[in-house]
Amino acid sequence: MPTSATPALNGQPAFVLKPLADLRVRLFADGADKTAMLEMYAHPLIQGFTTNPTLMRKAGIADYQAFSREVLAAIPDRPISFEVFADEFDEMERQAYLVSSWGANVYVKIPVTNTRGESACGLLRRLSRRGVKLNVTAILTLDQVRDARDAITDGPPCCISVFAGRIADTGRDPVPIMAEAVDLLRPHPQMELIWASPRELLNIFQADAIGCHIITATTDILKKLHLVGKDLADYSLETVKMFYDDARHSGFVL
Repeated sequence: MPTSATPALNGQPAFVLKPLADLRVRLFADGADKTAMLEMYAHPLIQGFTTNPTLMRKAGIADYQAFSREVLAAIPDRPISFEVFADEFDEMERQAYLVSSWGANVYVKIPVTNTRGESACGLLRRLSRRGVKLNVTAILTLDQVRDARDAITDGPPCCISVFAGRIADTGRDPVPIMAEAVDLLRPHPQMELIWASPRELLNIFQADAIGCHIITATTDILKKLHLVGKDLADYSLETVKMFYDDARHSGFVL
């Protein structure tokens, strides 16, 4: 596979396009379609899974617990994150203990705040101290990373999900923010940083270059993995042929 390096930007390490098998960052599939999840389960590069209520709603899931248990029965040996969906912290806590009881590979996703912007750190601290594996989600700022880290310092393995794709949607470069988040978690080996909501395959190599532990991606993005390292001249020719074939089949006339 050809490799190419980009110059360092903003003091961050340049990334190298390298074989997927050599990546240090772990790839997790993000979705709620059981068939697609099982396809990804068979993919040797996919090492875990994440879901959320929005993805479940889009997939037409009607019974949250039944779906989750079916998935866990089919995928018993890789980390899977399921999210609580309450807004009051006492109900989040009840749901968290229930979800955690479904399996040793379950991580409970807790949003960093509720819908009123109230910090979930008190809840995170209680759950962590009682041995619940957490995935703190919907994080977009470094202050939120610090707060979540401090709340779960003494707990079991956990993940902190920073939505790098949403940061990029605001016109900000997420790479320096993610690199600093890696540094913030470095003294805590039980914590893993997730690069969440990536927008393109390029993000996988950016995450790898800064030492991010995990990157989640939807099936639509993961299905493009075969394009990594593809010859650009060949890809150009394929694109030209696609435009030509589509125009011809459309029956356009000038």
